[in-house]
Amino acid sequence: MKLEHIKLVQDSFAKVEPGAGAAADLFYARLFTLDPTLRSMFPAELAEQKHKLMTMLKLAVNNLNRLDELVPAVQALGQRHGAYGVTDEQYETVGAALLWALEQELGAAFTPEVKAAWTAVYGLLANTMKQAQATATISA
Repeated sequence: MKLEHIKLVQDSFAKVEPGAGAAADLFYARLFTLDPTLRSMFPAELAEQKHKLMTMLKLAVNNLNRLDELVPAVQALGQRHGAYGVTDEQYETVGAALLWALEQELGAAFTPEVKAAWTAVYGLLANTMKQAQATATISA
């Protein structure tokens, strides 16, 4: 993980965090637009789920420079997602929804460099989750 990516992600998330509720609303609206079949994987009331999303994003963003502490939490999350039946393709959809929501929230501050940084960070997190999910499936 490049230090410049970490800084860009942390700085941009600091701008999004005060409006975390709006960012979560945008994310889930976009997610269900991109793949309506995903809606059935979530509870009818999304308030708690939105809070969990933003809490996990904050944890990840704040610990990008301490991957040894972050990776076990991300692996555990990946294992739980495996139990929910999440597929590799759905991680791609989540990534697209996340980038779109960030772009909406950040506006002009969502520069190509910020997008590249978030893409790299999300790729690292998603790949860690997918690997943990695959390992959990094999050992089950």
